[in-house]
This record gives sequence, structure tokens and C-alpha cells, in this order.
Amino acid sequence: METFVGIRNRPSIYVTSLAAVEVLRARDGGQGIIDSVDVTCGLSLGEYTALAFAGAFSFEDGLKLVKLRGEAMQDAADAAKSAMVSIIGLDSEKVQQLCDAANQEVDEENKVQIANFLCPGNYAVSGGLKGIEAVEAKAKSFKARMTVRLAVAGAFHTSFMDPAVSRLEAALASTELRTPRIPVISNVDAKPHADPDTIKEILARQVTSPVQWETTVKTLLTKGVEKCFELGPGKVIAGIVKRVDKSADIENIGA
Repeated sequence: METFVGIRNRPSIYVTSLAAVEVLRARDGGQGIIDSVDVTCGLSLGEYTALAFAGAFSFEDGLKLVKLRGEAMQDAADAAKSAMVSIIGLDSEKVQQLCDAANQEVDEENKVQIANFLCPGNYAVSGGLKGIEAVEAKAKSFKARMTVRLAVAGAFHTSFMDPAVSRLEAALASTELRTPRIPVISNVDAKPHADPDTIKEILARQVTSPVQWETTVKTLLTKGVEKCFELGPGKVIAGIVKRVDKSADIENIGA
């Protein structure tokens, strides 16, 4: 089994990631390697790259959705003081305990939660600014190796993004979606979905739901994936896959 993997991206990287598909196609002598891919997935906005690769929507429609999604999430982030921070060196249970401890010290508007289940020892927490500051202050007492404040606009993949959902739902409703030619694993539940209406619903929920990337990668590897491709700039996904399984065969293809 083989897999294509998209990455978390902005519109420019959506374009670059799909350009990398053509690099892979040309490098390996045509359509053969592309046709051999069994399953695809993408981290956060990279899910749109994966869906475009799988033929669920056109490149142009995907680009429009990516642009609108980014604008809607930026507007939601501007409406409240929020942030994200990576917690390095703890398992997910300990990170949840850290979030619970921080939440005891802040009001409802500053609550935090795990937003990205990336890989063992690396989880991103999103929430109100005061809650994130409380997480950072308490992290060492929970034996975290370090925290890294993320350079993002706000608390993605939490209820802070609720204002973006209706705009995204409207855009998805007017977009033609087809059944993907290969399974595309969702960030929301780490499962593939074939029904276009279900995919639209899940994409709208995705902006407020934690990213289940660790489960996705573990599922792929336990089901016998032999070769993975990370398409686009950087090697974030390759690093995550290697954290889950050092022996995994993953190759980055840039444009």
C-alpha cells in the first residue's frame, strides 16, 4: 500500500503542494506512481490538498475554499484574544491534565484544550490567551521538556473558530464535490468518507474540532502502508511519521 500526504498550509502552499504532485508524476515517468496511491490525508488545511488530489473537487474550487477558510478563521481569531502553544515531551494524558489545571485558573472565555494530536510527545493546545499563558507557566511542573508558542492568528480547532463555520458551510454548499477516487482520511475522526455531503459537513466541523493526526498516522502504518509521500515544502509530516515509527518509509517531494 502507498499513501500521499498533504500538509498544513496556506493558499500558496495549497498550490505548491499540488504542483509537487506533478513533480512526482514527471519524476517517476508518468501516471503510474500516482495511480498506485491507495489513500491520502492532510494535516488541517492540508486536507483540502488531499481532497483535490483525490478528485473530490477541482483545483480552482479548492483554492477558493482555502482562501475563504483562511479569511473566515482570521476574522474569528481577530474577534477574541487567543493563541496556540506546542507542548513538547508529554503524552496526551499529561497534556490533558495540564489543560485541566490551567482551566481551573481562568474564566470560560479563556479555557484551553488540545487542538492538534500530532504525535507522541508533541501536542498543540489552543484557547484563550490567559489560558495559554497558564499552560506555559505550569508546563515545567508537569515535566514538559519545553513549550513553543505558535505563530498563528488564534485558537484554531476550538470553539473560538465558531464564527467561521457558517461562512465555510455556505461556501461548501455552493461547491461541487464528487466522491473521492481514493479514500481521504478526515482530521475530525481519522476515518475516510465517500459521500460528498458528509465530506462538506466534516470540513465545516474541522475548523472547530481537534486534529486527529496521531491516530491517522498510526492507523495507516498498522494497516500496512509501505511508502509515504509528503508533498510540498518542508518536512513537518515526515518528522511526525518518523516519531510514530522510525522505520516508516516517507519521502518529501517539493515543487
